[in-house]
Amino acid sequence: MQVPFVNFGPVVSEVKSACHDVLNEFLEHGHFVLGQMTTEFEHSYAAFCGTKYCVGVSNGLDALCLSLKAIGIGQGDEVIVPSNTYIATILAIIHANAKPVLCEPDALTYNIDPQKIEPLITAKTKAIMPVHLYGQACEMESIMRIAIEYNLAVIEDNAQAQGATYDGKHCGSFGIINATSFYPTKNIGAFGEAGAITTDHEEIYKKAKIIRNYGSEKRYHNELAGHNWRIDELQAGFLRVKLSYLAQWQNQRLHIASEYHRRLKEIGDIQLPKIAKKASHVYHLFVIQTTKRDALKVFLEEHGIQTLIHYPIPPHLQKAFIGYDFHNFHYPIAEKLAKQMLSLPLYPGMTDDQISYVCDIVKRYYHG
Repeated sequence: MQVPFVNFGPVVSEVKSACHDVLNEFLEHGHFVLGQMTTEFEHSYAAFCGTKYCVGVSNGLDALCLSLKAIGIGQGDEVIVPSNTYIATILAIIHANAKPVLCEPDALTYNIDPQKIEPLITAKTKAIMPVHLYGQACEMESIMRIAIEYNLAVIEDNAQAQGATYDGKHCGSFGIINATSFYPTKNIGAFGEAGAITTDHEEIYKKAKIIRNYGSEKRYHNELAGHNWRIDELQAGFLRVKLSYLAQWQNQRLHIASEYHRRLKEIGDIQLPKIAKKASHVYHLFVIQTTKRDALKVFLEEHGIQTLIHYPIPPHLQKAFIGYDFHNFHYPIAEKLAKQMLSLPLYPGMTDDQISYVCDIVKRYYHG
């Protein structure tokens, strides 16, 4: 049996007809940039997240950059960020001319460890950027308490956890401004590049809209030195369609994850994802830990099962950051996770036979 890491076919089949309607509407109304489709999607996604406002942008990295710029993070400011995040989170801080301060994660939930944040705070610290990694909500109660106590902004990186909650409140609604990505592999993905920010603050919302459009609210009148960070109108239309399917796709993800948890429990030295108290998990990825990661990955591939590693090199060891003062620091938890993490196939449309096959081959590796 062949089991790809991700298969877009089932999702495309479900939305194909509605997306054809979107394309026809797009071609007929003739408003190709920041039109009605963008406005409708922004309203829908804000309502989904439980925020007052949403601003659609070009991609997830630009959403992070816009978030930092909109609240004035810049030269000399420090932003606390997890040491095991995807590189985009770090890049956004660097592009803002601010300093990333790396905080180790919890070794079992993989999310930033709130108990390790406070010792990193200095007079230059301006923000905390929690990343809801792999689809699980961070422990936002503790993070928000620290932010309030030290007067710090919170900017959520919600690229992987659309629909996840902490204590019943949606990710992407805790911070002063929050960023997400709609890269095609995300739980709600575009058919190309797209992203968004969410916020409850009207002034930040207005500023973000201006920044994404060359710093202009009125054509040829530029209030700020902005960027072209606009969401593509057609992608906004597709996302509006796909948002209505997200709940049923999420149920499928939960079913697959539940089967993995049930069938792979106490197999070899596998550490299954642990969910923090009050947090929910939407399983953008199903990530296990094992000291036999590389050999297991090869064995699965030999049996037709595709896996990925998220992420093989932690940010502080990336060549891109040679010369930054954290490049030579030691982050043992991030480094251990980079050596032991393995992401198993999980996507809407994955069959029970495929789930069973993956679990059987994993068991065969450990018991064979």
